[in-house]
Amino acid sequence: MRRAETLGVIVALDDSLRPGRERVITEEARTFIVYLACREPKDLGYPHELWTTRLLARHIREHGPAAGHQRLANLAQGMLCKILAAHEIKPHKVRYYLERRDPLFDEKMAEVLCVYREVALLKQSAVAQEREAPPFAIISYDEKPSVQAIGTTAPDLPPRPSRHDRVARDREYVRHGTLSLLAGIDLLTGVVHASVEERHRSREFVGFLQQLEAAYPLSTAIKLILDNQSAHISKETKAWLDAQPEESFIFVFTPKQGSWPNLVEGFFSKLARSTLRYIRVASKKQLKDRIITAIVLWGARTPFVCNRRSSPANGPRHGCRDVNAEMDSRPSRVGR
Repeated sequence: MRRAETLGVIVALDDSLRPGRERVITEEARTFIVYLACREPKDLGYPHELWTTRLLARHIREHGPAAGHQRLANLAQGMLCKILAAHEIKPHKVRYYLERRDPLFDEKMAEVLCVYREVALLKQSAVAQEREAPPFAIISYDEKPSVQAIGTTAPDLPPRPSRHDRVARDREYVRHGTLSLLAGIDLLTGVVHASVEERHRSREFVGFLQQLEAAYPLSTAIKLILDNQSAHISKETKAWLDAQPEESFIFVFTPKQGSWPNLVEGFFSKLARSTLRYIRVASKKQLKDRIITAIVLWGARTPFVCNRRSSPANGPRHGCRDVNAEMDSRPSRVGR
């Protein structure tokens, strides 16, 4: 009753805080544990690449007393986990990161974002002024290599009510080989240009450029956003580009090992999650036909729309040009 009068009825229902037992493992010992957890096991003579909590607890029990922490001789694995959790350390797990290896990363990224800003301004200008499409195309291009042509060894079993609720498939499969998908999205119209090839060398890339060249009028300049794959900068590719009119093809490269800003990756993701998901074919030709059919059906239903927003901060301050001023002065391929 006195607790209720003093603290209130609701608060009195709970136990009061008590000091509890004093810590057996001191702060210095906990710091020692964290120090060992942040080291690699192989540096301490173990063959393991990462710590396990059992291995780390055993190592601490064996070497803790020699470091002046006698209480660690009886360290339990559960207490070790609590200490590591309190310091937000998980030495038994790996999180991958990508080292920045391109010294021109910021400049290339700004250039790519400027192109996306250019696309947005061109679309707004075309809608506001009801003018025709500009005499150039902006293509987001990349390759999807090693698309596997896998066949089944037994017929698939369709779903059956009250028996199995999904398609049943034999675990065995047959490999027919792989194909490479070369694709580019026109960011102004949403049209997807694609080619399925056996490989993705310089000659296949040049063939794709020729396909783009044939898809647009002679007066259209083509700007490509692409990565630093060797076929894009090879001698064969450069020789073909040198034979074309000046600035008929303009390449904008994404940063090295940073192709994720390329919007065509979203198209590849959609393709992988729909058409290529669980796909089984009898031959590579059948795989090629199904990929091309999927792209044609998407184009017939609705253009592929890319919504990558660019902040106004990525405007002229970062080297973006005034697109409206250049609408009528773009380089063309007239006179070929």
